[in-house]
Amino acid sequence: MRVLEQDGLLRSLRAPGGVDLSSNDYLGLASHPHLKKQMMAAIARDGVGSTGSRLLRGERAGFAAIERRFAGFKGTQRSLYFSSGYLANLAVLTTFSEREDLILSDERNHASLIDGIRLSPARREIFPHNDVAAVRRVLEQTSGSGQRFVVVESLFSMDGDEAPLKAYAELCRASGAHLVVDEAHAVGIYGSKGSGLIEQHGIDADVFLSVNTAGKALGVSGAFVAGPAWAIDYLVQRARPFIFSTAPPPSVAAALDASLDIIESEPQRRSALLERALALRLRLAAAGVTLPNGSSPIVPVLLGENDRATAVAEALQADGFDVRAIRPPTVPPGTARLRIAVNLTLTGELIEQFVSSLVAALIATGSAATEGH
Repeated sequence: MRVLEQDGLLRSLRAPGGVDLSSNDYLGLASHPHLKKQMMAAIARDGVGSTGSRLLRGERAGFAAIERRFAGFKGTQRSLYFSSGYLANLAVLTTFSEREDLILSDERNHASLIDGIRLSPARREIFPHNDVAAVRRVLEQTSGSGQRFVVVESLFSMDGDEAPLKAYAELCRASGAHLVVDEAHAVGIYGSKGSGLIEQHGIDADVFLSVNTAGKALGVSGAFVAGPAWAIDYLVQRARPFIFSTAPPPSVAAALDASLDIIESEPQRRSALLERALALRLRLAAAGVTLPNGSSPIVPVLLGENDRATAVAEALQADGFDVRAIRPPTVPPGTARLRIAVNLTLTGELIEQFVSSLVAALIATGSAATEGH
């Protein structure tokens, strides 16, 4: 603990307070009346607990129904619901790969993907961030040596930039590799239906499996793995995180159904979110705050030093803005940052107030934000 404190890495639990600029509730659905009403009705009907794993007594009609609906939403044959995105990624990456296989993983993939790959029996190759040429080289050099899996996030959680999905899809199609895409921060936001960046780029047919977190833009919890029917059946039979986990509360399925109601019927939420993200980025740039390129609701302000990131975050919290410092190992050493997450509650007036507070905090703690990596 002393070492963590000396390195500026000691963390603490802190309840929400002030203007939300740190959560992943991008569309404001976590407290939406429709979701709350449907979930409370389901609790009255089905109780609060599932009582066991889904292969024992934990299965409910609501789970099967929401899995069918989500598969239709994603344009896949089937989907399977897990109680967290972490478990979903572990399930995918430990169930399908064998010892003679190879997993190619972006160096900035989420910890749940990293841990799933580490637990897999397959060999692994970590490639530089968004480096299509590096992926091509590895695929060309490893043809005929077992299955190859290319694993990426569609929208990276700490940098807010998109993966070159179309290029990866072309490479996987040509080489016979399997593309696995984590849509955690894209599902609910991108595409004409809101199903994510896979839909937006039109590569549905080239993706083996996608993992779709339901606790971010969808406003609830858990995650869906979506893909071909045989693969979902195989997960039910072989995925240890699914088989040996108590099923989520049945009421969660009702809340997810309500969430999809809103996402499908209110596309203006998605467009308004992206407009607010653009407005914040433009205002920060006008104030002299350097940002990496991007247009997503995830806006990183790179500060470098752990202590400085913590100091700036604390100054913003004192001004009423709930912004958190992101430090290693979540991000690489020397790239500590503020991860500003835009949501629909962020008005133009709040943007102005926040930018003023941020600039003051940056001046008080040192030089301006730098672009970093």
